[in-house]
Amino acid sequence: MKLLKLSILFLVLNFGALAIGSWLMASGPQTEWYANLNKAPWTPPGWVFGAAWTTIMIFFSIYMAALYSKRSTTKVVLLFTVQFVLNIIWNFIFFNQHLIGLGLFTIILLTAIVLIFLVDYKETLGLKSFLILPYFVWLCIATSLNMYILIHN
Repeated sequence: MKLLKLSILFLVLNFGALAIGSWLMASGPQTEWYANLNKAPWTPPGWVFGAAWTTIMIFFSIYMAALYSKRSTTKVVLLFTVQFVLNIIWNFIFFNQHLIGLGLFTIILLTAIVLIFLVDYKETLGLKSFLILPYFVWLCIATSLNMYILIHN
C-alpha cells in the first residue's frame, strides 16, 4: 500500500512538472522561431515527444516510489528536486527565451542527475533500475537534438 501511495505522489509530481514545463514554454514547438531552426535529421515527429514523456514519467514515478520506499535519504530528495527543477526550466530556457546554449547546459546537467540515479541506486533497486533507463536514453537523444540546434543555427 505504501508503494502505491508513493507511486501516486510521484505521478502527480512528475506530471505536474511536465504541465509546468509545457506552460513555461508557451507554444514553443509551434512558434515561427522553432519552425525556422535547422533541426537534426533524427528529430522525431511532434507526437513522439508526448508519447515518450508520458511513458518516461510513468516509469520514473514507479522508479522513484520504489527508491524512496527503500532510501528516503536527503540525497534522494535532493537529486529528485534538482531533476524536477531542471526538467521544468529547460522548457523555459530553450523554447521561451531561445537560449540554446544555456538550454544545452541545463539538459546536460539533467542527464547527469538521471545518470547518478541510474548508477548510484542500481544495487538498491536491482531490476527496477531499468525503469529509469528510458528517461536517460531520451535525455541523451534530447541533448543531441539541442546540441545540433546550437551548432547548426
